[in-house]
Amino acid sequence: MMIDDEELRDVFKVASEEHLQNLDDGLLHLENHPDDLAVLEALMREAHSLKGDANMLGIKDVGTLAHQIEHVLTQLKQQENPASSLGNATTDSPYERLAHAIAAIRKLVHEAVTGEPARVDTFYALSELMGAQPGKGEDNPSQYPEVNSIKATNTVKNHTLNRSQEPKENGAIQNPKSKIVRLSEAEVQNSHTPTNSYRIETIRVGTRHLDTLMTQAGELTVTKIRIAHRLGEIEAIANLWEEWNRDLFTNRFAFSREQQGDVALQGLETFHHYSEKRLEQLGHLVKTLQSSLSEDTTRLEQLSSDLEEGIRTLRLLPFATIFNLFPRMVRDLAQQQGKLVELIAEGKDTLADKRLLEEMKDPLMHILRNAIDHGIEPPQERERLGKPTTATIRLRAYQTPTNIVLEISDDGRGLDLDKIKQIAVKRGICGEEELAAMTLNQIQALIFAPGFSTAPLVTEVSGRGVGLDVVQTNVEKLKGTIEVESFPGLGCTLRVNLSITLATAHVLIVQVNQMPYAIPVEFVQIACLIESEEIFPLEGRDTIIRDSQPISIVQLADLLELPPMTSGLTQETALSCIILQVGQAQLGIVVDALVDEQDVVIKPQSQLLKRVRNVSGATILGTGDVCMVLNPQDLLKSARSRSQSISSTQTRQLAPTKQTVLLVEDSIATRTQEKRILETAGYQVITAVDGLDGLNKLRSHTVDAVVSDVQMPNLDGLGLTAKIRQYQEYSELPIILVTSLASDEDKRRGAEAGANAYIIKGSFNQEALLSTLKRLV
Repeated sequence: MMIDDEELRDVFKVASEEHLQNLDDGLLHLENHPDDLAVLEALMREAHSLKGDANMLGIKDVGTLAHQIEHVLTQLKQQENPASSLGNATTDSPYERLAHAIAAIRKLVHEAVTGEPARVDTFYALSELMGAQPGKGEDNPSQYPEVNSIKATNTVKNHTLNRSQEPKENGAIQNPKSKIVRLSEAEVQNSHTPTNSYRIETIRVGTRHLDTLMTQAGELTVTKIRIAHRLGEIEAIANLWEEWNRDLFTNRFAFSREQQGDVALQGLETFHHYSEKRLEQLGHLVKTLQSSLSEDTTRLEQLSSDLEEGIRTLRLLPFATIFNLFPRMVRDLAQQQGKLVELIAEGKDTLADKRLLEEMKDPLMHILRNAIDHGIEPPQERERLGKPTTATIRLRAYQTPTNIVLEISDDGRGLDLDKIKQIAVKRGICGEEELAAMTLNQIQALIFAPGFSTAPLVTEVSGRGVGLDVVQTNVEKLKGTIEVESFPGLGCTLRVNLSITLATAHVLIVQVNQMPYAIPVEFVQIACLIESEEIFPLEGRDTIIRDSQPISIVQLADLLELPPMTSGLTQETALSCIILQVGQAQLGIVVDALVDEQDVVIKPQSQLLKRVRNVSGATILGTGDVCMVLNPQDLLKSARSRSQSISSTQTRQLAPTKQTVLLVEDSIATRTQEKRILETAGYQVITAVDGLDGLNKLRSHTVDAVVSDVQMPNLDGLGLTAKIRQYQEYSELPIILVTSLASDEDKRRGAEAGANAYIIKGSFNQEALLSTLKRLV
């Protein structure tokens, strides 16, 4: 049943959420401190208040369950040894029955405020809470008058299932004796809401904040009136100018008719005197207006800043808002896996923007699930290793002058680097040569790659390779970075750095091809001038040395794929360069000029441009120009995929390099012919004799396109194409298949493998190949 009155729905939703959260937190506390009678009494008050609210609004099922919760808590309080009554968290303990009842009430509350069916068997929930086990015949529900009242007012399902045999969405039956327990997603997340996206719909605001905003709004109205007066003064100036201009024209006409004599001279002197008086009046008005506008503008800027800060403050919520969602999930998931885990939350009072909390709820959940599933050892193994049988996961939030930091640490196994490398190669995330060149931090960061998972079996909890990928995506969306610290056998820490403000950003404005671009300052390590003599090639990339460390550099125009400038270039030996730092990675970006550093309001991209590579949003500068706000993470990824060199340059315009094509063909005659065609057209060509050779050449060289035959030994062209597409850095690499297989089915197979173009050898001509390359590269 749904509450009819909209205002009462909103009030009940907020109040019931608070009561249920307090009940849940208190029960988790009692599990470790069962003798805390003060908490027991507080929980009884919460249940009593919830019962009263529900009964007043006619939500009888919620009221009856809340009444029975209050009754069970009263019984626990009256017992001499509540600890023995609670015991371990078994399915028959009062604690577990209370937890199930709270979960049922959550669903019923959601039904009452949204109208969506809760699908809760209230008769079963009440019977379980009272210690009965319906469906097994051990207890007679008629003993309980509350059960009969529920049964009389609700349609009781004819098939009341035991929880251990409740059917899941995928049709499987949960067997408590099975070694692998498959949990539904809703059970793992403890179910607050059935929707996928977490949204904080209400915010409690202190009246003093509203009073301050109301005062500022009044001041803003006054300033608006003052500016309206300034407009009247501008109109007076305009009228004076029009009158003066009209008199000037009239006098000039009179002077033209009276060219000589005393009358003309006298009239000219009168006009000069009159003009000086008007000029003095005009000057006075302009100075007064200038002073007034300066004062009003300063006041308006202050009010606008205060109002913006006040509104931003209203959106700030404590991390307890989402931290309180996790203890139940951690406890239940650990119990399902036979592990003992204590979650310690620190920094609950740290404030953050409402959107940041919403976006970080799922990533934190995935990190915690990953820690329990992969990091925490079973109690027997921890005891054998000399560790406490109960593992500790510490969730901490704190604020620095520029960032909000979240740390999630555990005292489990730590990361298995050898296993990470094996999985990365096996799943095509990177090759062995890349792994050999990676730093420790880069290897650890592979756990965030899409599709990465070390779980041997796919279950509802893990194995799908989407958990930590979600973490990386959401953190980057919030203009943040994530770092990993692992200590084998001792544990692992994930540290997330997030920007304090989301709507505004402090940016460095740079200019490229006479266009402004903004880069968030928190990713700019230093801005400097570099001499062209400082640039040298290293592993195919142009490099400079800063603080004894080699740093690759690239032109921002190249990363943004901007057309080359045809004019306005000057001979320069010094280049403007900014050094970006994203996590542990650094990159030098060459720009035309460093323009300014300022705070800007970021406008999110429209739905049509939801995700544009290298761009995170846009802003409007004080000049009125639209300015793209660049994404530093994307810039690093783009730089890694490019091979153009800017070494040995002596001018501001960097010399173009030849585009490289990997030619894969097992026929020596065809290979020679196609190589000549491509080299004549200005391409640098790397040849391979079959698909396997081509894949190895691709992993050791940087290329701009692949031209391949289909029918080849060892690995054919379709297999080569499919393997190339497994690597994320090659997702946009143009692949052209040149083959004698001409059927529609062959073409379909080529498209499904990931080829961009399919050229038939029977109708082959060099123009077809070159025009296709020009279009794709």
